[in-house]
Amino acid sequence: MVRRHELTEQEWELLAPLIPRAATGRPRVEDRQVINGMVYKIRTGISWRDLPERYGPWKTVYTRFHRYALDGVFTQALQQIQAHADAAGDIDWLVQIDSTVVRAHQHAAATGRKGGGTGRTNRNDHALGRSRGGLTTKIHLACDGKGRPLAILVTPGQRHDSVCARPLLERIRVPRTGLGRPRCRPDQVITDKAYSSRGFRAYLRQRGIAHTIPEKTDQRRHRLRRGGHGGRPPGFDRETYRRRNTIEHCFNRLKGFRGIATRYEKTATSYEAAVTLASFLLWARSV
Repeated sequence: MVRRHELTEQEWELLAPLIPRAATGRPRVEDRQVINGMVYKIRTGISWRDLPERYGPWKTVYTRFHRYALDGVFTQALQQIQAHADAAGDIDWLVQIDSTVVRAHQHAAATGRKGGGTGRTNRNDHALGRSRGGLTTKIHLACDGKGRPLAILVTPGQRHDSVCARPLLERIRVPRTGLGRPRCRPDQVITDKAYSSRGFRAYLRQRGIAHTIPEKTDQRRHRLRRGGHGGRPPGFDRETYRRRNTIEHCFNRLKGFRGIATRYEKTATSYEAAVTLASFLLWARSV
């Protein structure tokens, strides 16, 4: 019987081949049992120590989660399910990018207590920054036209969206199921005004990516003030831009995981792994 907040048979079949298994050593807790504990944790946002006993020792679940995060197991699982969807023609390459700010719990803000560094240095290293809401983390996300995550980038909360636009797009790598290089280039990119800059538009044109980005009011005013030297206004398709709310729906589904809506993980690696695992589950439920 599948309990609430646990993997379904379909989700486990997609994830099971990618879980590393030791060839030797003592008998260990069943992999599916441990993965269910990880899903339960990020779904409910409880502490690792408070995991129900049916998932095995909490320290075992945490240790494997940390190991999988360092090894990129969940990233590989996400890319694998994206590859199968792309081979079936199921990915809409009208890509949208945006970001959302997440409050950091006091447990996540304790990273400076060990390690000998200053609090500020450790917070920056672990994607913890200070903004108006206190200690925050920002999730930068690229999703396809059906609202499913393609790439994830975690930064401190005060980091501006436009600074992370290029690194985020460069994280899109959908492998081929057969021969060939991974697909890294969207057909078109939709963003809001925060990403409006000459440099970013030039970067997209250089890569041959069509884009729909509204022009900022001050940029338009400056262009008109320069007259003929201001250049032509950037192209903007209002009908295409109306589809930008798809990424807001994607953020809404991701924040249905309480462990994502509030950051409890101390390190950026662990928190990004949690977001990646949640993204994998969104994909698994859509294919």
